[in-house]
Parts: sequence; structure tokens; C-alpha cells
Amino acid sequence: MALFGPREPRVIRLPNASVGLRADRAPWSLWADGFGRLAIRSIQAIVVVAIAAGIIFVIQSLTLVTIPLVLALIFASAFAPAMRWMRGRGVPSVLATLITLLVTVSLLGLLGWLIVWAVRDQWDDLAAQAQDGFQKAAAWAQDLPFFPTADQLDDWVAQITDFLTSAQFGSGAIAGVGAVASFITGFVLLVTILFFFLKDGPQMWEFLLRPFRGEHYARARRVGDKTVSVLGSYVRGTAAVAAVDAIGILIGLLILQVPLALPLAVLVFVLAFIPIVGATVAGILAALVALVSNGLVNALFVVGVVVLVNQLEGNFLQPVLMGRSMKLHAFVILVALTVGAALGGVLGAILAVPITAVAWGVVQVWDGVDLPARWARAKRAPEPVR
Repeated sequence: MALFGPREPRVIRLPNASVGLRADRAPWSLWADGFGRLAIRSIQAIVVVAIAAGIIFVIQSLTLVTIPLVLALIFASAFAPAMRWMRGRGVPSVLATLITLLVTVSLLGLLGWLIVWAVRDQWDDLAAQAQDGFQKAAAWAQDLPFFPTADQLDDWVAQITDFLTSAQFGSGAIAGVGAVASFITGFVLLVTILFFFLKDGPQMWEFLLRPFRGEHYARARRVGDKTVSVLGSYVRGTAAVAAVDAIGILIGLLILQVPLALPLAVLVFVLAFIPIVGATVAGILAALVALVSNGLVNALFVVGVVVLVNQLEGNFLQPVLMGRSMKLHAFVILVALTVGAALGGVLGAILAVPITAVAWGVVQVWDGVDLPARWARAKRAPEPVR
């Protein structure tokens, strides 16, 4: 009977701890050493890069859909606190959405009307001043040794006229009409998607989270909440900085009596959403208007105002308002802007920074509310040996 009774457990001792990484037969032994593991990691990196390149290619091929979708998500994230506040007061989702959209459209319409009114009121004087300034500049430039002769100017005018009447210009005009039609289509799609994001955003997100369970569901919830928080903070922070810049430059232009001060201030506000480049372009345009209308000294004062406002933004407003929401190093922002501009032009440069901030925010909540992913956790300094 002892033959069928319980047996003593056998203990097998392995020769060393790395036996699991070894192999006795080729070709498995080629992948077990350090160089083989490096090759495996390289193949994995190539696969990841290929998938990312495929996603970018699809996004660039479907810009008519992807761009309105991303912009609608950003705007919905910016309006999320207002929607949450109204829902908390018992306002129905449809009514809260309509109120948000109507207020936004009303503000944009009022701003557009102010711009049109200011331009129409001052356009005649500015056009006359511009023509007079151009004639003075041309008369001054004629004394320069490299200024073109009258025959050269006539040749250039003839070439421009031929181009405007050529088939190439006509095809370009048709392409421009197609671009306008695409813009209108994308804008309508943007408004439609934004309406549904504002109205049914939480329900749509819960629908997307149905396949997840347990910790995966909690992680997906944290990712969604962090995405909305970062995007909303970025838009609201950028808008606050842009508003302060526009108001500061508007006050300076009004004191210096520069025409089209209000349209230029609005342009400053819009271009502030393009990091680094926007403020420079807005300052150049304001200085050119001042140069044409009020002379060189006034233009230099405008440049001084623009520089002062930009210094206030860079040293005070950006760290206080944007630093808390972005939490990105300046080097990371510069690289993101470069990559975004290379892939998507101006719009890519605008979207690159918030997308990078979202990616870093997701890493920060990957393993918990305040627990980053394992590879991104800060290392503790070793305790001193006593």
C-alpha cells in the first residue's frame, strides 16, 4: 500500500538564476544574449513607429473629419466646467448646450461686428495714408543704386498681368473655391460634433468604456478625466493670456493713436494661440500699420509696447496661468512645435502642444490618481549611510 501512498516532494535545484534566459539549441540561443534582446527591442520599436506612422497617415488623409473632431473635443473640454455647473443646477443637457453655443456665437458675432465697424470707419484714411507712404518710399528708393528701372517695373507689371489672365491662375482660383467649400463643410461638421459632445459627452464616453473591466476601466476613466482637464486648462489659460496681450496692446495703440487699433488687438488675440510665432507676426503687423500711418518714431514706440507686453506674458502670465496646466519643459514644447509644424503646418503647430500635454498627463495618472507609470516615477534619493 505504501506504493500508492503520498510521496515526498522532490526539490530540483537549478544551476543558476539565468537558466531561463539560456537555450541549448540554435537559433534560440541567438536571442538569449544581450545583443539578441537588443534586436527584439529594436523590432518592437520599429513596429510601434510603423503603427504611429500609419495613424498619422490616416489622420492626414482624413483631415476633413479628424480636424473638426479634435477641435470639437478641445472646445468641449474648455466648456466642460460651464456645462457641469449648469447640469448641477438642474438645467437640462439640451438647454445647457444651446445656452453655451448661443453665448459663444453671440460673443464672436459682437467681436466680428466691432472689427468690421472699426475697419470701415478708418479704412479710407488708412488707405490714403498707405498710398502716400508707398509713394514716399518709392521716391526715396529711386535714388538707391539697386532700385529697378522703369522698364523693369513695366516688365514685372506685364508678367503679373499675364499670370492673372492665364489658365494657371484660373486653376488656382478654382482650387481656392474648393478650399473655401472644404472650410465651410469642416466648420459645419465642427459645430455639429461640438453640439453632441456638449450634450452627450459623458454618455458617449461611458459607451466607449463598456469593454473595460476592473482596473482597466478605472485607468480609462482616469485617462478621460485627465484629457478633458488638460485640454480645458490649456484653452482657458491660452485665452486668458491672449486676452491680456490683446488688451495691453490695444491700450498702447490707442495711446499712440494708431488706426485700426481694435482689429489689430483682435488679431493679437487670435495669433496668440500660435505659440512663439503668433506674437511676432502680430507685432510686425501692428508696427507696419503704425509706420504707414504715423511714421517711424510711432512705429518704434509700437514695437516697444509689443516687446513689453511679450515680456510680461513670458515672465509672468505664462508661468502662472499656463505652467500649472501644461507642466511641460520649454525644450519639450519647442520640439512639439517643430514636429507639429512639420506634420500639419500652422494647425499642427497649434495642436502639437496640447496633444503633448495630454500625453504627459495620461502618463501621470496611468497607475493611479497621483501615481505615474512605473518608468516615469521620480527616483528617491538614497538615504545617507550612518
